[in-house]
Amino acid sequence: MKSLLQIFTWWNGQTIGTRFHTWRFGKRVGSDDQGNVYYQGGKDSEGRTRRWVIYKDYAEASAIPPGWHGWMHHRTDVSPADENYKPREWQKPHRLNGTGSADAYRPQGSINSTGERPRVTGDYDAWTPRS
Repeated sequence: MKSLLQIFTWWNGQTIGTRFHTWRFGKRVGSDDQGNVYYQGGKDSEGRTRRWVIYKDYAEASAIPPGWHGWMHHRTDVSPADENYKPREWQKPHRLNGTGSADAYRPQGSINSTGERPRVTGDYDAWTPRS
């Protein structure tokens, strides 16, 4: 079943093309605590070493922790696996993107937020056509 998913979908781990490219050119650099595996090999259109990630589960870009994000985007040449990477004291722990889930951000006054919406004060006049 997993091999069929790799042939027909891109969001479940890796496609068959990515698997072949990784087998042919990829050098494993390391992995993160979520199980995502990072590779590099070959050159991109700008002449830099190509870097990519094979997600453990569902392909979601926000699943890349900050240290690996910097490496993936060529902000640093040293991967978190090569150095003893520790987040700075001001960096928050990584959280997955909660959009569309129960963990999504819901500002005060949102229909989906908990609590009661603020009462309308009467200073708002709704637009109507030809008024």
